[in-house]
Amino acid sequence: MENKKCESCKNEKNTYRADDEKRKLINRLNRISGQINGIKDMIENDRYCNDILIQVAAVQNAIKSMGNQILEHHLKTCVIRDIKNGDDSIMDEVMNLINKLR
Repeated sequence: MENKKCESCKNEKNTYRADDEKRKLINRLNRISGQINGIKDMIENDRYCNDILIQVAAVQNAIKSMGNQILEHHLKTCVIRDIKNGDDSIMDEVMNLINKLR
């Protein structure tokens, strides 16, 4: 895994992802996007509120699941790397991240 700097701003971290991992995440996002478009169609077609809310819950769960997958990858790669390199400030970043994900 590489820790690259943003060429234009010189201070942003990046995370390398294998092509297979990127493909899986993008496929998942495409499915979520399809679900969101389905909700839009349901609203346009005056579908029953309960049916729409069930789909909203499905999207929320899909996003949360994907977020958890990315979090797990982050903890197992980026965070461990930074701790091994002596960067204890990563723990502040992790705590802030966990608070945002609640």
